[in-house]
Amino acid sequence: MKILVTGGLGFIGHNLVNNLNKQGHQVSIIDNATDYGVCDSREIESLISQRLATIPENVTIYRADINNYSDFCSIFNNNYYDAVIHLASFPRQKTVSLNPALAARTMIEGTINLLHAANNNAGKFLFVSSSMVYGDFSGSVNEESPCNPKGQYGVLKLAGENLVKDWSRESNIPYTIVRPSAVYGPRDINDRLVPKFLQTAHNGETLSVNGEDESIDFTYIDDLVSGISLAATDSNADNETFNITRGSARTIYDAAKLAVGIAGRGEIKVNNRDNRYPSRGTLDISKSQNLLGYHPQNNIEYGFEKTYYWLLSQ
Repeated sequence: MKILVTGGLGFIGHNLVNNLNKQGHQVSIIDNATDYGVCDSREIESLISQRLATIPENVTIYRADINNYSDFCSIFNNNYYDAVIHLASFPRQKTVSLNPALAARTMIEGTINLLHAANNNAGKFLFVSSSMVYGDFSGSVNEESPCNPKGQYGVLKLAGENLVKDWSRESNIPYTIVRPSAVYGPRDINDRLVPKFLQTAHNGETLSVNGEDESIDFTYIDDLVSGISLAATDSNADNETFNITRGSARTIYDAAKLAVGIAGRGEIKVNNRDNRYPSRGTLDISKSQNLLGYHPQNNIEYGFEKTYYWLLSQ
């Protein structure tokens, strides 16, 4: 298949590109290597350099901004893609809160630009959303559970889902929506929860846990890109939404203890939960297992160790 990945130089994106390339697909990337207007530009540049080093020479890379239609419309005018995988986005609530205007433009206007360009130039459109669209939940949620996002990031992701569905209805081009959760692994920015815990523990400092019983469905990057690849290439995924996660939540306190254990140092301080963020748990992945044959392989113990030793190499 000929596949275009937007945000293909991002954390999830470059891993997905390599996964698809190994399967023999012809892969192209659109990415503008943004620092979102809030991240350390030197760290982003270093990460982009490391990610580029992993990407094979047969992958075509277009440096373009999805916020500017003229930047990339010629890419679609000159190519037909069997699947477009849309990952270009602000990565989490913190970056959205720090730069909400640019976040809204990227996650709404950028998505609309891509959908417009994909008309008659794509066989399928896969939108990578987020588990944050569910908002607060306890126990487990499936794809039919109500979506009541809490925070601008979740609100914008849910809006993106609805834009994609409406575009598919009008264009008759199939869509797929994927909802990941707490993705982590090597070559990610250091201020996300898992690398932050591991780095703080390595430094012998105090890890702050906001809510001892708060839990998250931590998902190792290799499992997520395996699931996205299945969803992008299997017709069983057409016009469907899937949770693609580990499918087994762990408390944030457990994650902190694991980080301290791996590093062999550090302390943990438990605070009250942060009401700005939703309470979450396990995402039910039975639909992706049954329809796509998705089976995550990497538990949190393995994933944290792999991430920690990558951090040490930095």
